[in-house]
Amino acid sequence: MNAPAIIPSPVFTGTSLKGLDFANRLSVAPMTRISASSAGVPGGRMVHYYQRFARGGFGLVTTEGIYTDKVYAQTYSGQPGLTDREQADAWRRVVDAVHAAGGRIFAQLMHGGALSQANPHRSGTVGPSAIRPKGSQMTGYRGDGPYAVPREISEAEIAAAIEGFAGAARLAIEVAGFDGIEIHGANGYLLDQFFTDYTNHRKDRWGGDIIARLGLSLEVLKAVRAAIGQSVPLGLRLSQGKVNDFRHKWAEREQGAARVFEALAASPADFAHVTEFEAWQPAFEGGDISLVSLARRHAPRLFLIANGSLHDLARAEQVMEAGADMIALGRGALVNPDWPHRMAESSALRPFELSMLAPTSEIKDSELALDMRARRPG
Repeated sequence: MNAPAIIPSPVFTGTSLKGLDFANRLSVAPMTRISASSAGVPGGRMVHYYQRFARGGFGLVTTEGIYTDKVYAQTYSGQPGLTDREQADAWRRVVDAVHAAGGRIFAQLMHGGALSQANPHRSGTVGPSAIRPKGSQMTGYRGDGPYAVPREISEAEIAAAIEGFAGAARLAIEVAGFDGIEIHGANGYLLDQFFTDYTNHRKDRWGGDIIARLGLSLEVLKAVRAAIGQSVPLGLRLSQGKVNDFRHKWAEREQGAARVFEALAASPADFAHVTEFEAWQPAFEGGDISLVSLARRHAPRLFLIANGSLHDLARAEQVMEAGADMIALGRGALVNPDWPHRMAESSALRPFELSMLAPTSEIKDSELALDMRARRPG
């Protein structure tokens, strides 16, 4: 019997980042699944969940956001951590399973800051300024009611948070065996709170114009690079919208974006992961250029991962033409963990159903039981 035909597309071509080879240009975006133990330890369910993406043909898998310290970093009940040897050893099982299935896996490290809604280590929350976050806690992640007003984080606590990122990265590489590190500077969490004008009213070195507000992300990148060495891929995820403010746009528009990506290109980062609701759309109202294109224009040396409603192959190819090196799928991968194999062979895709994430977003038995298309021989 002849092997299934493969659709010719740039998304199925191999690529590399800092000497790390990928089978294709398709990755799984980080998605919060709140399925770890109360101690933040990944279990067998998470091993199975992550391995399916590699078995399904994704060249890269990026984990859900992993908390970085046992102080203020944890954001959700059931969130996994990378703060001690027990957690790191458990992540090793996940990493080994992904590697055994032929994939690569990056650890995404995050600090919830003012959006923390379930932190067993401390009462209250911290943020750049004592400003209540917009919106309400996320019920899908077991939250309820308005966010708390955070306490303004102190200089000593900022230093501790930076060290938390560095320590977690060290465990991720040296113990868990991850292939790379992504710093979560997006979606409204601590680093993005410092970056956002309306949540950061500080008058010290951490506040001010858009580059000063990016300063904490840049310092985290420096600290993590020192912890993991020069050979490990390291990057930053950036967004405009947030989990509690979907429509936010950078007030500085294209000029601000240019400064941000130029600063990131001069940092220790090897890649940027840019996420928008629809990655091909103009970044700013009345404009004509996407955030992906702005990133490519102003940070030409960086490897660029793009995320945002790209489960349609034509849209994915369009965004690659705009400058992306890799495409990250979120809900498209969630419902089709074998999306690369299905798409390459023109097989039908499963439709996304909100019930997969309801009433809460933990990993469901029905997901783990999905009929996966086998890896194509050869």
